[in-house]
Amino acid sequence: MSQQQLDEETPLLPLQRKARTPLPWRQFSIILFLQLAEPLTSQVIAPFAPQLIRDIGITNGDETSVGYYVGLMYSLFFATQALTVLHWSRISDHIGRKPVILTGLFGLSISMYCFGLSTTFSGLVLSRALNGALNGNVGVIKSMMVDITDSTNLAQAYAYMPLAWSTGGTIGPLVGGLLSRPVEQFPNVFGHSQFLKTYPYFLACAVPATFSALAWIVTFLFLRETVPTRVTLGRFLRSKYHKDTIPGPVTPTASSDSLSTEDAARPANGDDSKPLPLRSLLIPRVIIAAGNYAALSLLDIAFRDVQPLFFATPIELGGLGLDPPRIGNILAIYGVINGLFQILFFADLHDRFGSKIIYSAAMVAGVPMIVIFPILNAVARVQGLSFTLWAIVGLQLAFSMILNLAYACVFIYIAAASPNQASFGTTNGIAQLGVSIVRAIGPASATSTFSLSIKNPQHAWIIYYYMIALVCIGIFASLFLPRQLWKNQN
Repeated sequence: MSQQQLDEETPLLPLQRKARTPLPWRQFSIILFLQLAEPLTSQVIAPFAPQLIRDIGITNGDETSVGYYVGLMYSLFFATQALTVLHWSRISDHIGRKPVILTGLFGLSISMYCFGLSTTFSGLVLSRALNGALNGNVGVIKSMMVDITDSTNLAQAYAYMPLAWSTGGTIGPLVGGLLSRPVEQFPNVFGHSQFLKTYPYFLACAVPATFSALAWIVTFLFLRETVPTRVTLGRFLRSKYHKDTIPGPVTPTASSDSLSTEDAARPANGDDSKPLPLRSLLIPRVIIAAGNYAALSLLDIAFRDVQPLFFATPIELGGLGLDPPRIGNILAIYGVINGLFQILFFADLHDRFGSKIIYSAAMVAGVPMIVIFPILNAVARVQGLSFTLWAIVGLQLAFSMILNLAYACVFIYIAAASPNQASFGTTNGIAQLGVSIVRAIGPASATSTFSLSIKNPQHAWIIYYYMIALVCIGIFASLFLPRQLWKNQN
């Protein structure tokens, strides 16, 4: 039996007995703070996006076209992000994470100020395109998390990621709803402001824009670079055209064992000091990890878009007929509980069961999560908004929290898939590229299918068939993930 076979089949028992390394809280808390910027900027427009489309007159009074333009505005961000996110991630492997994060925060801030000042649909389009094109922070921040952790605390670090997204996803809509059209909502305070009468959505957009500017200052002053290198952006760009030889970044010692679960899969030369070419990263394990991330994201974003539509749709058309404040309260409460659940339980569950079991169970939880939709409508038709119905809503949200456990697992898979530590950024960029693509098409496909299902009684179940198909795709993709060696350690 070869040494590689022994490495693949033998559990890393010494690793399992190691005590969990304390997280570097100073830098880790800064990273969590930076993560708030994107969900804030993306979710703040949710409450007023339909009214904004009506106000600029692009639909010419056609209410049936409002949803189309809103969906286009959302999808445009992910479409432009898909075009640039891989390049930003590759650059971060060469010139460092910090310059790329600073550029992304600058783009978020400027684009949100421009969005608030836009009075035409073309202005909105340009602002969203700028937002997506300059923002490569999602993959880069994940790479930085791997840089500052090791194999004993990586799962604990990723468990905190949903808290940042849940917090931003909760605060963003609240800010957007409260501060949009302030002259009408708070005439005693803003009634004399001609500027806010002309730009009624600027104040709501200025909050996340200013937060991103503050995050830029915090990053510049306090965030430490995790990829020390003497390569400048100018030299990196010159190398793309003149084939200069660029020394690779020095790999930080803090992450020296962060991928020890797949040492057997490392390159034979063991050179971790240089980022590998893109072609060298398009290997099966990177494609499998990125594919699972894309499948999970497609299912999750479809559920997130359909759920509030289902809640708001009248009971006779197949929904629950809830009003916006009640829907907002449900989603806000879920966001807080989900974030706490991930923090309190994921790391311990991961230590006990490993990534493969948790990820597989999370994907399977998608089946009852979707099946509960028609059950809710059936109960509402008979009992109305009864205690039984709310209990079933709570059960669906519980299955959704289980599904969200899969995110931390797939992030660990992506980190482990990188052939060397110096290529973390590009590996995350490949994964984020796939996710940006599915997020560009996911919302439109899910909401369009839902609209078809409620317009024609003969197609009433087509949305559930569609979402169950997404679950099956995710379960099938999970079969290709390797068995985590530490799962047998109890």
